[in-house]
Amino acid sequence: MGIKIAYSGVGATLSITVVAVIIGVTLGLIAALCKLSKHKALSLPAKVYIELLRGTPLLVQALILYYGVPMLLQQHEIMFRWDYPIIAGMIVCGINSSAYVAEIIRSGLQAVDPGQTEASRSLGMTNFQAMKLVIIPQAFRIILPALGNEFVSLIKETAVLSVITITEITRKSTLWSSVTFQSWPAYLGTAFVYLTLTIPLSRVVLYMERRMAQSDRS
Repeated sequence: MGIKIAYSGVGATLSITVVAVIIGVTLGLIAALCKLSKHKALSLPAKVYIELLRGTPLLVQALILYYGVPMLLQQHEIMFRWDYPIIAGMIVCGINSSAYVAEIIRSGLQAVDPGQTEASRSLGMTNFQAMKLVIIPQAFRIILPALGNEFVSLIKETAVLSVITITEITRKSTLWSSVTFQSWPAYLGTAFVYLTLTIPLSRVVLYMERRMAQSDRS
């Protein structure tokens, strides 16, 4: 019964994770490019953005976004509240993930042979064209396994969103446990459900790593 209850929260968990990954990769790419920029007006804010998000817990960020932001806006006579907590969960997970994705992408960009940029420029490409058509595609191939691991980690991290009333896997089990007083089957079922989600994804990531290693050797 505990497993069945936990599975009823899978939809919310996966929807949050998928949207958060999209947000994280988009913002992470922007943050990584800004951090690598030679202009301090771009690199400094990106560094601060990444350090702040990596240096504070996702739980605290969720509380600030869900409870703190509406309170701050109301102090400025702007009435606002989250009618759909799941949207807040998607945003906060996406923003949090973007800081880690930014470092993954930055390392991938720096791992690309600098000669690729020089070769692109010799073909008449601009810096933007070289980055878009040559460097970024190669970097994403390098960091694809790391991005996959970030996706797996994000599934588990959504558990903290129960504090902002999102009925994902963990909250479903917690609510059922508080009614039935069956803590053991509730949380054992929760662990089982997370494993059924993360283990297959981890195997896919491992498969991708092996395929890339084989292609590199060939």
